[in-house]
Amino acid sequence: MSRRVAVTGLGVISPLGSDVTSFWSRLIQGESGISRIEVFDPSSFATQIAGIVTDFHPEAYFEPKELRHMDRFVQFAVAAGKQALNHADLRITEQNAYRVGVSIGTGIGGIQTTLDNHKTMLEKGARRISPFLIPMMIANMGSAQLSIQLGAKGPNTTPVNACASGNNAIGEAFHLIRCGAADAMIAGGAESPINELSFGGFCNMKAMSTRNDEPQQASRPFDANRDGFVMSEGAGVLVLEEWEHAQARGATILAEIVGYGQSADAYHITAPDPEGTGNAWAMKEALRDAGVQPEEVDYINAHATGTPLGDGAEIKGIKRVFGQHAYKLKVSATKSATGHLFGAAGGLEAVITVKSLMDGMIPPTINYETPDPECDLDVVPNKAEASPIQVAISNGFGFGGHNAVLVFKKV
Repeated sequence: MSRRVAVTGLGVISPLGSDVTSFWSRLIQGESGISRIEVFDPSSFATQIAGIVTDFHPEAYFEPKELRHMDRFVQFAVAAGKQALNHADLRITEQNAYRVGVSIGTGIGGIQTTLDNHKTMLEKGARRISPFLIPMMIANMGSAQLSIQLGAKGPNTTPVNACASGNNAIGEAFHLIRCGAADAMIAGGAESPINELSFGGFCNMKAMSTRNDEPQQASRPFDANRDGFVMSEGAGVLVLEEWEHAQARGATILAEIVGYGQSADAYHITAPDPEGTGNAWAMKEALRDAGVQPEEVDYINAHATGTPLGDGAEIKGIKRVFGQHAYKLKVSATKSATGHLFGAAGGLEAVITVKSLMDGMIPPTINYETPDPECDLDVVPNKAEASPIQVAISNGFGFGGHNAVLVFKKV
């Protein structure tokens, strides 16, 4: 049995806004959500900028007691999930609860909770470790808390595949509905990694941009002078629903998800396969799964983070898959505006891809100043473009060589 799957709801928590409308408006206008870090003193780090969520009001979603027992990444997951469910106008009842599931990916999980409790242990002793440490920091708590809050009793899962996690979460949810294991899934990614330890690790890897004097211009995928990614936080969540189920309840169908492909580079723990063979295979598998020919694709929301190696490898992969059609594609890198949300990136970028199909508007790759001969495709530089796109894909690649690709169609 193979069933069609609709997208019926969207939710966003991001440095560009904590609702879909404001987020999309600022993204299309070419704004940046990157600023100097103020949540801790970054002066000892080579990188001192990040994408911080500043307009999130957790009290609008949770009781004070609940908040004390939720890591920030869990708060993001639940809030974006509730937004998406409200947007879909889907009601979870005793009758349908076991047919509605949750799939929320994350790359790191509750790292801030871990750090806070480690500090408490060192300063006050082991007896002062919170009894809520474990159920606050484990990576599955985004999915778990969302299902508890909403009463969703169907399949519940948490892919942890670094920066591909959000795409994996949505892709697995799509396949669960398509094969008949669920009628609806709340799926996406959530991450809150901005702290001294994470920063120190990535700084010492020399993976992040050091354009500290111009934060909003720091993230520059595909640009010849790109010098690394910018760490960010937030969540992006979709409601996926079996097509006839959505139609029967009168839901507004926003787009159709039609394909999902995965692969592994099997190359290096952090560096991508420089020839793009692994990411190309994931794109090919996603198109095969969708029954879509390469020349039917109009837009790619690229994974492109702004690292010298990663962006070039992705372009090579696109050329492997699309051949000459690659030069007709629009290929924008929205991490130029949002920063890199790690395990939440795929969730946020799936929302962006769906909105692009809905509105016929492709968000730009901002901060694109100096063309890189290796990245010679149409990267929609600096200004959004109106385009009646029909088929779009969203790429997500992670440390360890994880590749995950989603395919969406306009309705």
